[in-house]
Amino acid sequence: QVQLVESGGDSVQAGGSLRLSCAASGYIGSNYEMAWFRQGPGEEREAVAFIDSDGRATVADSVKGRFTASRDAVKNTLYLQMNTLQPGDTAMYYCAAASSRLVFLTRKFNLAYWGQGTQVTVSS
Repeated sequence: QVQLVESGGDSVQAGGSLRLSCAASGYIGSNYEMAWFRQGPGEEREAVAFIDSDGRATVADSVKGRFTASRDAVKNTLYLQMNTLQPGDTAMYYCAAASSRLVFLTRKFNLAYWGQGTQVTVSS
């Protein structure tokens, strides 16, 4: 059974920074794709970053230049460094794991493993 546990969420002022972590345990295939998503109140779940099994990260255009995603394969941990935070970044942030990026792109979320989420609140 795969378990994903996020941490690092907090309330910050606009312009601040946060670093989210996602600790993974259990069996995750070596070719699994990891991702960060976020969901604001009344909004759909939105992809923030994808990280492939080689650690190559792709971030969404909405956060490009401000957010950086990385993966430590030895520690089985995923990170999301968020800089220059804006009120629009306020959301619950989730990490996820799936056998293919297509699971995320086609929004077949029931086929992925999810953490419980960590709340990020940015005030102006």
